[in-house]
Amino acid sequence: MSLKDKLMEDLKDSMRNKDTVKKNTITMVRAAIKQREVDERKELDEEDILDIISKQVKERNNAIEEFEKGDRQDLVDTTKKEVEILLGYLPEQLTEEEIEELVQETIEEVNAKSMKDMGAVMQSIMPKVKGKADGKTVNKIVRQKLQ
Repeated sequence: MSLKDKLMEDLKDSMRNKDTVKKNTITMVRAAIKQREVDERKELDEEDILDIISKQVKERNNAIEEFEKGDRQDLVDTTKKEVEILLGYLPEQLTEEEIEELVQETIEEVNAKSMKDMGAVMQSIMPKVKGKADGKTVNKIVRQKLQ
């Protein structure tokens, strides 16, 4: 079953079960997919859809930080539920230890010595972790390793 089909099935289930948060989350993802298909005039493949879902997770994580600053626990809770739902469609996320190993291997691959080489390391590692790790986390670990 393709990711698009799975999203549609889960949307129907969430409507039957009256799960409003899941229904709204899936509807927003499907709208983002449809918008990009219309903009680019092509059918999106699985990788493009994973990219959209990853972007949605990132946006929601940023929103959680803002809601916490504004002391809006109700919005924090709802947004965390949305992130959990979205993560269910992504490949299993890498742990920090796994990311550190990949970063170390990549640093050795590109022969990075200092922070000046950070761009090369990031350019090399991001395709390896696409959809499996947050870019902010990868960036933080690369910075630690290169200092």
